[in-house]
Amino acid sequence: MNTNHINVTNDDAIIEAALKILKFRIPYNSDSPSLTSPQDSKDYVKLKLATYEYEVFACLFLDQRHRVIRFEEMFKGTIDGANVYPREVVKATLKHNAAAVIFAHNHPSGNAEPSQSDERITKRLKDALALIDVRVLDHLVVGDDVISFAERGLL
Repeated sequence: MNTNHINVTNDDAIIEAALKILKFRIPYNSDSPSLTSPQDSKDYVKLKLATYEYEVFACLFLDQRHRVIRFEEMFKGTIDGANVYPREVVKATLKHNAAAVIFAHNHPSGNAEPSQSDERITKRLKDALALIDVRVLDHLVVGDDVISFAERGLL
């Protein structure tokens, strides 16, 4: 019996199955959505964060063309706050090899106005990420509507 015979049909099926598995294990590919405007970003994070009854701070990790590498919920809190740790944000940014980041968090009360605490943590995060040459494009606050720090000149 010739064991060197290649069964093309079987090999093709194996390769196809492997590609399907890889597609789900690799979070980022060239088909990832590209966030090219503040409205795109607002729509994206509102879908992700609007329904929570507690505060969630998340990061959108982006490549150089602003394609989404990963959306990651980093910190969960209570109905009126969440502790955010810059060290953990920097670690996750490096892990995902992101060129840019958009921060987002929700206000379960529905009032999307940024607090002074929101402004302070945004500055701390922006300063920390600047040390590793990662751009902070925006910080979005999700309530009944979505407020953009970039649009308000707060970055």
